[in-house]
Amino acid sequence: MGCLIVGVLNCTPDSFSDGGRFAGVEAAIEAGLAMAEAGADWIDVGGESTRPGSTPIGAEEEMRRVLPVIEGLATRAGRVRISIDTYRAETARWAVRAGVSVVNDVSGGLLEPRLLDVAAESGASLVLGHLRGPPATMMENIAFGDVVEDVVSELGQRIGAARAAGCRDVWADPGIGFGKRTEHNLTLLGRLDELCKRLTVPVMVGVSRKAFIGHLTGRIAAERQFGTAAAVTACVLAGARAVRVHDVPQMREVVKVADAIRGAGG
Repeated sequence: MGCLIVGVLNCTPDSFSDGGRFAGVEAAIEAGLAMAEAGADWIDVGGESTRPGSTPIGAEEEMRRVLPVIEGLATRAGRVRISIDTYRAETARWAVRAGVSVVNDVSGGLLEPRLLDVAAESGASLVLGHLRGPPATMMENIAFGDVVEDVVSELGQRIGAARAAGCRDVWADPGIGFGKRTEHNLTLLGRLDELCKRLTVPVMVGVSRKAFIGHLTGRIAAERQFGTAAAVTACVLAGARAVRVHDVPQMREVVKVADAIRGAGG
């Protein structure tokens, strides 16, 4: 199976690279449909920015932003799966009812453990992200021994918790940029093949437009497409089963070529 494309659809006013672009319901739905047409395998809808230092919003506001978009996509996006990017159990529960089949929690169920029960009871697929603490403070007091060992161990614990809750289709995300400095992100990507082999579930990676690319290239978020393409290629060659990206048409081509190279290498 080739690497899947997960399109990022932020229905927020303050996300780090596209905040405000899709704040209106119809604009967000049209953007999601365009991603589907361009080759996205699933669309990840989020209503709260989890960038470093972001200010949390309430579940009611989060649902106000995302539920109409999910409902619109569920009736018009055809084969494409829809996921909800949330760490809140209540939002996940209503999003499943609105049409999502994947719950993507950047905290791996740490911020609201009841989210694992929602995924289990609904039968939704679950993506467990690696994160220590809330996004607002995640860049404070960062400390790792061996970052790959630590992430594998901590994600393993979250996978165990999800299995214990009854979740069946479980994925893992090493949380690039979430409570990690550039050197940590590069080490995780450089040893991603090891991480993918050691985890017992498929791995999704989000590198699109991330700050570490800006640190390396000097580019602002909107200008990090080439850096993102390099990082996406590395993810595919290392065995990632999905990549989460903003620029679906361009990254579809990147993934197609990288998949072909990986397949030719046996």
